[in-house]
Amino acid sequence: MAAVHPSCIVIVYHGYHFSLFFPRSHTLCFRCEGAEHFILDLLNELPDMAFILNTHDYPKVQKWAKPRPVFSFSKTNNEIDILYPAWSFWSGGPAISLYPQGIGRWDFMMDSLLRSEKEWPWYRKVNKVFFRGSRTNSVRDRLILLSRKQPNLVDAEYTKNQAWKSDKDTLGAPPAKEVSFEDHCRYKYLFNFPGVAASFRFRHLFLCGSLVFHVDSEWIEFFYPKLKPWVHYIPVAHDLSDAEYVFHSFLALNIFKDLIHFAQSNDKVVEQIARRGREFIQNWLTMTEVKCYWKSLLSKYARLLQFHVQYNASLIEIRG
Repeated sequence: MAAVHPSCIVIVYHGYHFSLFFPRSHTLCFRCEGAEHFILDLLNELPDMAFILNTHDYPKVQKWAKPRPVFSFSKTNNEIDILYPAWSFWSGGPAISLYPQGIGRWDFMMDSLLRSEKEWPWYRKVNKVFFRGSRTNSVRDRLILLSRKQPNLVDAEYTKNQAWKSDKDTLGAPPAKEVSFEDHCRYKYLFNFPGVAASFRFRHLFLCGSLVFHVDSEWIEFFYPKLKPWVHYIPVAHDLSDAEYVFHSFLALNIFKDLIHFAQSNDKVVEQIARRGREFIQNWLTMTEVKCYWKSLLSKYARLLQFHVQYNASLIEIRG
């Protein structure tokens, strides 16, 4: 199991005060804390178990490899890691100047975004595509370039991230100021792209009550399969090799500008898509639902274990 390079080893061991343990030296321990909250809350309901909690951006177990008990927050079709809710539901997330400690608790952010959604109902929103984010994936470049070419349709700019060194890292332009999630709610159309892995912004964008354009990729989190294209969001093809974005042609619209014009010309239709997206996240991705997912996940996992869980003295007890 050492070849997996674990981030955290989690042991639920009833013979030792219903305790949860993590390795003593771990550079991403703050990410462990986000998962720790939910596991500690469930300790009295869980049988003994042990697993690896991967807090790195990339999954660890390839489809062709020997199965291992590795939990990851995101994966593609090429991996068989077990999906758990990202640590950012409780703490952490991308650290930027607006959120220096990370995005923060999901329930607090949900309340804040829903208040902003009420301040910016559909009829008041700016009739334009909006995006702010760092250049963690070159797939985002086309939207930035189109924004520079047609700012009447798109307002998209790159911001700094920790790797920024010069304007070259923001596609030859000075980095834009970061914009809070709440201020995204001013706009009718919001873009979600994959980043290094699945993007943490995805679930947040829906709560604005804006139409989400989701650039399709292989990266998923645990809740993605329940979201349906053209029901909760508009899908965007991941193959961006053309001069402008090329999209799936559900309505025979395969050029980026045409799809935006379609949205603008079918305001009532896309308003309903935006409403369904918001309602889904608001009703089915609550902290209660996240806790229920954790409970179901760990209970089902424990039933599959074929080894006896033992206490390991190299791990630290985490008390609730």
